[in-house]
This record gives sequence, structure tokens and C-alpha cells, in this order.
Amino acid sequence: QVQLAESGGGSVQPGGSLRLSCAASGRIFRIYNMAWYRQTPGQQRELVARIGSDGSTRYADSVKGRFTISRDNAKNTSYLQMNSLKPEDTAVYSCYALISISALEIQENYWGQGAQVTVSS
Repeated sequence: QVQLAESGGGSVQPGGSLRLSCAASGRIFRIYNMAWYRQTPGQQRELVARIGSDGSTRYADSVKGRFTISRDNAKNTSYLQMNSLKPEDTAVYSCYALISISALEIQENYWGQGAQVTVSS
């Protein structure tokens, strides 16, 4: 069984910073893409940032220049450093990973439990 455990959410004033972490554990053969999504009530979940196994990254236009995604393959962990936070960044942030659990390399989607990020003065 594979689990993704998130940490680092919370409340911050506009202009502040937060760092989210997502640690994958369990029976893992290989982790491919890792990503962070966010969702607000009544809205569709949107991709915030994604990082490939080769370190290539992709960001939503709304967070470019402010957020940075990274990963530590030795720890099976991804990070989302969020700087210059704005009230519109308020959302539940969920981590995602594409993982295979054996040498058959059948890729499956896994999600974290979600972490609330609130940006407010």
C-alpha cells in the first residue's frame, strides 16, 4: 500500500511564505511525475505545479515566479515552496504522484489527504 503524507499547510498573511511537503511511503518501485493541485469550494481542481522524474517542471501561470516545486528522490518527497502568497492562493492543496509498485512498472495515481492554505490579513 502506498500513502502520500502532506505537511506544512496553515495560515499566512499576504506576502508571506509557506512550504508544503509530500512524503510517499510504502511499497514503491519507482515514482514518475509528482505534482501539487489546489481546489476551492465550487471550483475545479487545478494543477499548480508538476515535476518529472528528470526534474523538469511546469507551473500554472498564476504561480509562476512565486512558487517552486522540487523533489528529493532519496526521500520520495516533493516540496512546494510558496512565496509572495496572495489571498487568491487560498485553497486546499493536494499532492499527487504517479507510482509503480513493482518492476512491471504499472503506473498508478496516488493522492495526499489535502492541506488547507489560507492567505488572509
